Amino acid sequence: MVTSATWERRSLFRNERWARLLIDTLYHYRGSAYLLHEFSIMPDHLHVLLTPNTSLEKAIQFIKGGFSYRAKKELGSNMEVWQKGFSDHRIRDAEDYLRHVAYIRQNPVRKHLCDRVEGYPYSSAAAGIEVDPLPQGLKPVLLEGSYGAAEAAPFQGKPSRSVDIEPFQDKSGKIA
Repeated sequence: MVTSATWERRSLFRNERWARLLIDTLYHYRGSAYLLHEFSIMPDHLHVLLTPNTSLEKAIQFIKGGFSYRAKKELGSNMEVWQKGFSDHRIRDAEDYLRHVAYIRQNPVRKHLCDRVEGYPYSSAAAGIEVDPLPQGLKPVLLEGSYGAAEAAPFQGKPSRSVDIEPFQDKSGKIA
């Protein structure tokens, strides 16, 4: 997950044209520079959950640099858009992924920009927004009692217990 703030935390993305251009920029590089899993464009920062197809730095350069170039060209802006750098968190497993998806989706609600996650138009939770599925390497492997270990005699003295893990569903209702 990556977070990047606007220059001096200016609320540039309260302006619909700016927010829509950033969404368009995210989709422009989707597939070539990264897979796009989740995003939320806040008034003064961006949260994005992506899988880079190149280095993370290069993927973010495409987003920030691509947006800055287009803002100058299409919006007539000559101002600095982004603070230098970004903060990132490497997703460790499926649970960590889902925790960050929830954080990204809930951020506009927590900041009182909307009442429900689906009501914020500048995030991947909005209706009609398409994102890439959960990365394959993070999916839990659930094969009837097999958890990746070699089959052996059961642990003595304790009955085996089943573990219920709720499957993750994407927006279309497909189980990921």
